[in-house]
Amino acid sequence: MLENKKIFISGGAGFIGSTLIGRLIESNRITVYDNMNRNALQSQTYRDHLNLTVIEGDILDQQKLDRATAGANVIVHAAAIAGIDNTVRDPVNTMRVNMIGTANMLEAALKTRDTVERFMDFSTSEIFGSRAYRSDEETAAITGSVGEARWTYAVSKLAGEHLTYAYFRQHDLPTVTIRPFNVYGPGQVGEGAVSIMVRKALKGEELFIFGDGSQIRAWCYIDDMIEALMSALSRDKAIGESFNIGNARAITTIYGLAQAICRILDSKSKIVFKSALSADIELRIPGVDKAEQLIGFVARTDLEQGILQTARWIEENEAIMPVLAPVFSGK
Repeated sequence: MLENKKIFISGGAGFIGSTLIGRLIESNRITVYDNMNRNALQSQTYRDHLNLTVIEGDILDQQKLDRATAGANVIVHAAAIAGIDNTVRDPVNTMRVNMIGTANMLEAALKTRDTVERFMDFSTSEIFGSRAYRSDEETAAITGSVGEARWTYAVSKLAGEHLTYAYFRQHDLPTVTIRPFNVYGPGQVGEGAVSIMVRKALKGEELFIFGDGSQIRAWCYIDDMIEALMSALSRDKAIGESFNIGNARAITTIYGLAQAICRILDSKSKIVFKSALSADIELRIPGVDKAEQLIGFVARTDLEQGILQTARWIEENEAIMPVLAPVFSGK
């Protein structure tokens, strides 16, 4: 249980960070550091809470980071360039922000080591490459071929994961790394398969799938993700470890996901197939035994329930949802 802590969250205006704030805000002081490119925090009821301070800043600005993190007890590093479209469009910035930004955050944490009790880094399930069936934390990472845009993001996050562990080993920094597997739910803005498809299905618009739709994913509802984060931030057994966080039971193909959304929402949207934009993930299902054993994580929300709750939130918050391009890359 986290209470009376000073908590710093880089990327705290994003989907997962802003949702995590809701679990922490009443009993802790929270500082959000974000460039506000994706502002999911604006839709949250606690966006103006007295315990919340928002700093608009660049993760590459070391001096500003140092000032913002001073005296923090918990540091959550969620800021990153994410999404296949963003990576393809600007691979240089993706590498710089994700690698140098993580290095900057670790240095800032080291400078406040007298107070810091936990440093959480967000990695990604993409480090397992194009085929990951019940991959556990010891499964070898696969970086993919040089020049293929999709793997730029994976490599940048893997580098950050190695660096985070190095700070734990060399400097005794109390780190933990989280590898999210396809998180979705209320509050998601920008790219995100379920969010985009649900929004379009509610309007009866065409759902685009790039590739043949046979790609398999395991979908993790945001509330389950937040439970995992809370445990990893508060349990001593998490220190120095990495965890796959996902729902190994909520599994479907991309085409099956589109069909399920149309069925659950009684939508007449047409499903349209297009050529793949880049290398894709054929199979991605996490092994989560370690998370269950060490931090007690068990995903509980089934896909149908999650889709309904996501649709309800989108309908209630349509006015603040950003304009989404009519594409879906299959992430």
